[in-house]
Amino acid sequence: MSLSVFSLAGKVAVVTGASRGIGHSLAAAIAAAGARVALLGRDETTLTAATAQLAATGSQAIPVVADVSDVAAIGPALEQVVSRFGRLDILINNAGVEQLCASLDVSEELWDRILGTNLKGAFFCAQRAAELMTQGGCIVNVCSLTSEVGVPGAAPYGASKSGLAGLTRTLATEWAPRGIRVNGIGPGYFRTALTESFYADAQWQEAMLSKIPLGRFGNLADLAGATVFLCSEAASYITGQVLYIDGGYLAAI
Repeated sequence: MSLSVFSLAGKVAVVTGASRGIGHSLAAAIAAAGARVALLGRDETTLTAATAQLAATGSQAIPVVADVSDVAAIGPALEQVVSRFGRLDILINNAGVEQLCASLDVSEELWDRILGTNLKGAFFCAQRAAELMTQGGCIVNVCSLTSEVGVPGAAPYGASKSGLAGLTRTLATEWAPRGIRVNGIGPGYFRTALTESFYADAQWQEAMLSKIPLGRFGNLADLAGATVFLCSEAASYITGQVLYIDGGYLAAI
């Protein structure tokens, strides 16, 4: 087998929530594999800086300012990418928000804010992307350990990520005839701005490390290979799957 099956040369990708953290790391991985990449996010300043970082490495990258919770903004954002690069082959649905809150205290506003970005936004990005993927394509949804296990205080987030795993399976079966594969990755415990509040607790860190067979938290680089693989021809017969990148956490439960 030639390693060329892992190349994304000639492909065009959109990564949502790409200005920092996991999203920026995935955008960099996709670009390093040869794709032209559009970084989509809400904040123009951080998005422009993140895009410049990729461009400095020689990658072809553009910023696209849009909030995926605003369904009306999704179509024009993705169409902008096609107008610039001529096609769309890959969508990485990474944009997400989280706020810990006891379930009895969850407000409608908090529920709608989290589900609106994490699940509704992901669906409508996928829907419009599928229409624009005229030559087939690949969608990777960034799921979570909460797609599989319950975490106290994370009812809206867990609901959104469980829904995203279910959405991955549904769209995979429905869009296979269109030549579109839909998979997910499920990061375990990775230190990002979104999860920083957890890592501030030394006791929490010790407790969580004891549950991870590989004995360490994830590094953002640990997500690169799996994502590039799922987007490449090497995964041409894989759809409807969620690959958990968690150091063995779920296997040890």
